[in-house]
Amino acid sequence: MRILSGIQPSGALHLGNYFGMMKPAIELQHQGEAFYFIADYHSMTSLFDTKVRRQNSLEVALDFLACGLDPKKAVFFRQSDVPEVTELTWLLGTVTPMGLLERATSYKDKIAKGISPNLGLFAYPVLMAADILIYDSNIVPVGQDQKQHVEITRDIAIKFNELYGEVFVLPEPQIRAAVAKVPGIDGEKMSKSYGNAIDIFGDEKALRKRVMSIKMDSRTPQEPKPDAEQNLAIQLMKLVAPVEVARDYEERLRVGGFGYGDLKKSLFEQYWNHFTDARAKRAELASNLDYVEQVLRDGADRARTVSQKVLKRARVAGGLE
Repeated sequence: MRILSGIQPSGALHLGNYFGMMKPAIELQHQGEAFYFIADYHSMTSLFDTKVRRQNSLEVALDFLACGLDPKKAVFFRQSDVPEVTELTWLLGTVTPMGLLERATSYKDKIAKGISPNLGLFAYPVLMAADILIYDSNIVPVGQDQKQHVEITRDIAIKFNELYGEVFVLPEPQIRAAVAKVPGIDGEKMSKSYGNAIDIFGDEKALRKRVMSIKMDSRTPQEPKPDAEQNLAIQLMKLVAPVEVARDYEERLRVGGFGYGDLKKSLFEQYWNHFTDARAKRAELASNLDYVEQVLRDGADRARTVSQKVLKRARVAGGLE
């Protein structure tokens, strides 16, 4: 089983990234042949500061390695270090119906948020399809909001296969429903673009302030909260705390007499403790950036041994060789 996942270097990674994509991906590296990439090509649709892109790509590499990605088990690389993916994007683009791209909800959502439309943003699903198909991926762990992209990938692959023969493996999305949507401090889906995220790593004082700003209702501490499971702090507590600890805080909130301020203080401690080992590992990695760069180079070399074979298969099928 080959597993494929990628993440954009668009800023500091947060709890939504970690529980929605990183943690499942890290767990899957023990269950199959995992290919994980930093999607720097994709970031070019909305990020135009080159220094920031390079720095963000490095930060993503540090975060993943600190959180448990093992380069001996997973192929970890920068997307742009595998140029075959851009050629495959063109091949796939020639069979991709315009209507398929026009129905992509992510494009509509980004335009609605004020992102300037460009070809890269519109054709994003085709590049994503190339990312997936060029490694003969079987499983693609994604958030609920990315499920449509995997479905589009399958549609494109089927179209290519119908025209040119059985070239591509059809991938399947894997979504962990329990954490498919991690809430931000305002109750919306946690996202850098929404400004409601809690970062995985960062300054303790700033992050504590962030957690303490989580949106609550106006009920007094004494009032029972029969809907305690819907409380944002409780939802996040269930992600970062041991099951019995999270259950205890939920029950205390449910019966009343427990204030929101104390709940948020407890959430911060659980969250901070959850990443203690990862913070230490990240500091160690940050002092040895040559090692991090070598991991990415080695990963790209391993990825290209697969991508070149798949691209050749597509070129031959398409009459280019």
